[in-house]
Amino acid sequence: MDCIFEISQKLTEEEALKLPPLSLAFIGDSVQSLYERSLVTIGSSDPTGKLHSLVTEKVKAVSQADKVKGLIETMTETEQDLFRRARNAKIHTSAKHAEIGEYRYASGFEAVIGFLYLTGQTQRLKLFLS
Repeated sequence: MDCIFEISQKLTEEEALKLPPLSLAFIGDSVQSLYERSLVTIGSSDPTGKLHSLVTEKVKAVSQADKVKGLIETMTETEQDLFRRARNAKIHTSAKHAEIGEYRYASGFEAVIGFLYLTGQTQRLKLFLS
């Protein structure tokens, strides 16, 4: 599954950190979704509705918030700072089935995922997604 983490033109950390935290979260959401969809689809003959349900469980805000709480201590200083910036950013939407705190934690998690993807840190990215 390494190939889904390849980006043709990596950003430097400085370039990536200049992007708005919620833009990084936007990218991170897509990266995690592709990763989870790939995991459940490869080797499966299940109907897409079932696959969708499996993926939704992993990418929903509540699951992301739970996951990131266990990862915060393993984050670098840069990742922790980015997580806090995204978590505290002014969010104009909310999740249907999550508290605002969970949604904010999920946004922070997604921002870190987006940052790792855009900077080509594939090993680190796999650690956060597995």
